[in-house]
Amino acid sequence: MNTAYLLLAFILGLLATSVVFILVKKASGARSVFRAQHEAEDIIKKAEEDAEKTKREASILAKEKFLNLKSDFERQTHDRRHKINETERRLVKKEEHLERRVANLERREKDYSVKENQLYSKEKEAAKKKQEYQTIIEKELKELERIAGISQEEAKKELLKKIEDEAKLEAVKAVRKIEEETREKSQAIAKDIISQAIQRSAAEHVVETTVSVVDLPSDDMKGRIIGREGRNIRALELATGVDIIVDDTPEAVILSSFDPIRREMARLAIEKLVLDGRIHPARIEEVVENVKRDLEESIKQEGETAILDLRVQDIHPELVKLLGKLKYRTSYGQNVLQHSKEVAFLSALMARELGLNSNVALRAGLLHDIGKAVDREFEGTHTELSVELTRKYGESEQVVQAIASHHRDIDFPSIEAVLVQSADTLSAARPGARREMLETYIKRLEKLEGIAHDFDGVAKAFALQAGREIRVIVESQKISDDKAAVIAKEIARKIKDELDYPGQIKVTVIREMRSVEYAR
Repeated sequence: MNTAYLLLAFILGLLATSVVFILVKKASGARSVFRAQHEAEDIIKKAEEDAEKTKREASILAKEKFLNLKSDFERQTHDRRHKINETERRLVKKEEHLERRVANLERREKDYSVKENQLYSKEKEAAKKKQEYQTIIEKELKELERIAGISQEEAKKELLKKIEDEAKLEAVKAVRKIEEETREKSQAIAKDIISQAIQRSAAEHVVETTVSVVDLPSDDMKGRIIGREGRNIRALELATGVDIIVDDTPEAVILSSFDPIRREMARLAIEKLVLDGRIHPARIEEVVENVKRDLEESIKQEGETAILDLRVQDIHPELVKLLGKLKYRTSYGQNVLQHSKEVAFLSALMARELGLNSNVALRAGLLHDIGKAVDREFEGTHTELSVELTRKYGESEQVVQAIASHHRDIDFPSIEAVLVQSADTLSAARPGARREMLETYIKRLEKLEGIAHDFDGVAKAFALQAGREIRVIVESQKISDDKAAVIAKEIARKIKDELDYPGQIKVTVIREMRSVEYAR
């Protein structure tokens, strides 16, 4: 019971404390609200005062800005008005000036019209007089043609021909004088260089043929080579591609072929068969195959030997093989490999004497006839094939161009190219280096004399020194001394254009004047 009273008393006390706390809080909140309202009124009053002040200041600034803008506008308006007035004055002046110019132009146009009419009248009068003069000139020309017995065109041609002949004669005189002055020095220098190069070259010259002779130990071996019913000789000819001639020549058979490599292969095969003693078709095929391999190796070695002899470097292996094949190739009976080595040697010597690129001359001289190694297999001249091969296998353009011009198919691109052509001529023109078929030789001489006979005034022409000189006798009544010099040059030029020949051909024109009288 006491506990209940105590609990009730505690609750009532707690409620009384809460009520008192709430009443205190409300009194404190009322005071805070009062203070806040008082502060807000002060802030509003101060804000109104600031706003009024700001309004007055803004009004003052606006008025100042308006006055400034008004002043600027009035100043700009005044300037523009002034410019417009100036422009109007200038336009008025220009308009007055244009009016004066138009008036002047109209006046000039009237003057020009009058002058144009006068010129037109004079032009018509001039055209009429020109026609009259033309008619008179035509009549005079016809009268002159009638009197002279020659037409105007013919007279022009004759005059032009006369002027041309006189110009040629003057040119020949000038050229002759220059040639006489330079020939003494240039020929001496050229002969000295060429003679030194030739003296230092020790190439051999052997004229080869298209047949080979194979010696046999006895005539009995001929029958074994022929074989039963000719089977052995047929097998040999089929395997080698060479004609084997067995005749009455004691202890020998003859091999005939235009291909020197095949001819050499057949010779070596027969020699091996004779030494071996076993001669039958199967053995023949075996020996020919072995000889063919050995010959290919020998060809490669020949090419390498040529390169070592001349000390040439960086030659493509395919070009080395083709060089070796040239050992078995002939040109007018001259061995082409020996010829190529000699041309290379001579070209390099002359290039060194002249201070030129001896390496270009050496390589071009060695490879200038490389196309002859394949000219039986491919179409084209040996020069074209040589150019194609050297360009294909990496030779320089200087070397290729020198090879291309060694027969003057193109103009000489360099002095080294001239030296290669000269060395080629020297090697081919040496006595004993080449031989020529009689029929070809006679035809060349006849054509040489025929070229000279084609010129007007030539009485006789004689080819001398195996076609290396031609002497031309002209009619003294038709040809003067100066004209004889012209004919010599023209004959030389025509020979150069129409004939193929080694070395050079000397042209000598002879004009003889004979005066004959009789004492009676």
